[in-house]
Amino acid sequence: MASSATTTSESVVYERRVEHIHKYHWPALQLNLWMLVMLVASGTIIGVFASFVQIQQTLRLSIPWYFPYFITVASLAILFVFLLLWLIFQRRLLPAIVMLGGFMIFVLWLVGLIIVSIQLWGPSGSVSSNCNLSVFSQHPKGQTLETLAWLEQRGICQSWQAVFSFALVGAIFLLWIMVMAYQVFVIDG
Repeated sequence: MASSATTTSESVVYERRVEHIHKYHWPALQLNLWMLVMLVASGTIIGVFASFVQIQQTLRLSIPWYFPYFITVASLAILFVFLLLWLIFQRRLLPAIVMLGGFMIFVLWLVGLIIVSIQLWGPSGSVSSNCNLSVFSQHPKGQTLETLAWLEQRGICQSWQAVFSFALVGAIFLLWIMVMAYQVFVIDG
């Protein structure tokens, strides 16, 4: 649609364009479930590894690089979820943003999952073999320091198992959000 205005020395043409706004229809239940699971997985990983960092500092041991790495990656995943929420409230959630962000977080998350897997089930001196040998094979009872130490060790072993479980679930859910974004793009594109 164009309109023209004429002045004494020149003619000016104003053009007003009506842009077509494309709306994508996201499956609300699936998207909300994805966000909830990613927040739980990220929060669990942050909490467990922050606890491990504190334990390492208390024992005056060096902190392995993958503790702060996975804390950072899980924090980025939480920021990504909040970015998606903000885009949803602005009605600007585009599949390309979700696919690109999901892929970047997935690659970082997968590195963390691989490192946790190597530490948990590695070839020599793995956490799992140490836990099976020193913790899960014993069951001390009573109000002794030995029982208290065993309970702490069992909690650490179970925390490693929880980190692996949530890291695996997080990786699967990051794949799922990329597939969901692609489906939304194909259906509404």
